Amino acid sequence: MSQRSPVLSRASSGLPGEKAHPLPESIPEETTSKDAQGAELTLPAGRFSWLPSLDMTKSERDILVASTCLKALLFPAYRSTDFEVHRNWLAITHSLPISKWYYDTTSEWTLDYPPFFAYFEKLLSIPAYLVDPRIVDLNNLNYGAWSVIAYQRATVILTELVLGAAVLKFARGAENPAMQRIISASLFLHPGFLIVDHIHFQYNGFMFGILLWSLLMARNDRKLASGFLFAMLLNFKHIYLYLAPAYFVYLLRSYCLSPTGTLLPGRFLSLANAVILVFLASLGPFLLMGQLPQLLSRLFPFTRGLNHAYWASNVWALVTALDRVLLKVVSRGQLSNLIVNTSGVASTSRGLVGDTVFAVLPAVKPIHTFAITVAFQIIYMGKLWTNTSYKSFVTALTLCGFTSYMFGWHVHEKAILLVLVPLSLLAAEDNAYFRTFMIASVAGIYSLFPLLFTPAETLIKIVYSLLWAVFVLRPIHRQVYQFPQGIFAVVIDVLERLYLFGFPLLQLFATLFPLFTQQRAGSHSASSETAKKPEDAVSALEFLPLMLTSVYCAIGLVWAFIRLSVIYLSRKD
Repeated sequence: MSQRSPVLSRASSGLPGEKAHPLPESIPEETTSKDAQGAELTLPAGRFSWLPSLDMTKSERDILVASTCLKALLFPAYRSTDFEVHRNWLAITHSLPISKWYYDTTSEWTLDYPPFFAYFEKLLSIPAYLVDPRIVDLNNLNYGAWSVIAYQRATVILTELVLGAAVLKFARGAENPAMQRIISASLFLHPGFLIVDHIHFQYNGFMFGILLWSLLMARNDRKLASGFLFAMLLNFKHIYLYLAPAYFVYLLRSYCLSPTGTLLPGRFLSLANAVILVFLASLGPFLLMGQLPQLLSRLFPFTRGLNHAYWASNVWALVTALDRVLLKVVSRGQLSNLIVNTSGVASTSRGLVGDTVFAVLPAVKPIHTFAITVAFQIIYMGKLWTNTSYKSFVTALTLCGFTSYMFGWHVHEKAILLVLVPLSLLAAEDNAYFRTFMIASVAGIYSLFPLLFTPAETLIKIVYSLLWAVFVLRPIHRQVYQFPQGIFAVVIDVLERLYLFGFPLLQLFATLFPLFTQQRAGSHSASSETAKKPEDAVSALEFLPLMLTSVYCAIGLVWAFIRLSVIYLSRKD
């Protein structure tokens, strides 16, 4: 039998009426758990013990087969410009020498991911050439043949098995195998991955699989391997820099320093050498060619505005919406003492691409977003420094991603996955964590809905997300639910429920409003020649459903951020 790590006692949650439960600090390499039939599964420790067992239960095989069939059926579905982006990267890495990868401008979709992802595309380009040479033709822009569709969709499914292997391994070594299986299945079947990867098109499942392997190594007290894998991940996609502060503090305090704070030179050098080795393998060729400045200019373009084209549901979405409301108030002659910036009237805060200029509120600069993000992260890192348990690390990691999403510059809506994936690992800890997870998941997943704006995919995203919520949220709720204690806790509980009940109404509005505006435009065009043009009549309301979606989801995500912050900072574990 395995030896259990010491159990820490939690203080009560920072939210009234929500009790805490004991939890393990880490799980050792050799773990005995039980499968669905009650039979013991012994996973021996050893040199290759981090590799996933090939033994799968019937339910796990069924999930894999069913999900693969569903994803295959989505091959003809809508695909965004990211599909052509990745096809072009296949062509760049296959057709050009490495010295030209980060200089090529044949397409507007230039290579702007770190070198490991470029090497990854290079590997994928080899079978792509065998499937259809035109896939990797650099001048064959916007190629949409069935061969390229089937090939690129299939690579997403195959590379996502990295995620599948990680969640299987999480379930094998869990303290509560039954609950962990639900969480593992929820990650592999997450609506965010279906929407962003298998329809919209990206490779997030593959890269989050690497992140989960890194977290698994941390859980199993394999901290050197955890740091090595995270360094690899940074060289696949630099957005994971958002999580780097948590890794830095956790590995430094728990691995490189003794409990008394003394530096352990051997461990420090081992970790430093592992990270340096990864970065040399990634950046080395470009350092030798003197191309590092060019590479960095591609990875970090600072000419973009505060908001993405579709406002990510964060603090800046609320600020931008407030600016729009104040502009309307001022334009009607109220609050006349406020000064209006004319360049902000038609700014991208209306939903277009470019720089964002507020009409009434003070301008927000990149240095402002950076300062706010760092200030919040320092608070969480202070707590992590004093407590480097695995659960403390995962919570701090989640808050690092959450802070960057909430206050970052030009945040993409897809970055919410940086919050939802690690937060899933904490979902079944107790009622406080679960309610935070539920609110963040519902608001975060719904915030991705505008990525799929075609009618054919509307039913898919709604039905799939509802099924996921039923089969994931209900069983965890039954496991951890506690009736709120005290009037304040009851009020919070009621308000949270009312907020969640608002999403069906929001979806109904987002579905019917375009029909209303089309009908209104038609009536304007038929009324008289002197009437406003139809496009003028509805242009002011064109982005209303998108804005309401962003703002409503932002309210829930901001509350989930506050919730998680209070839970983490108020507990002693």
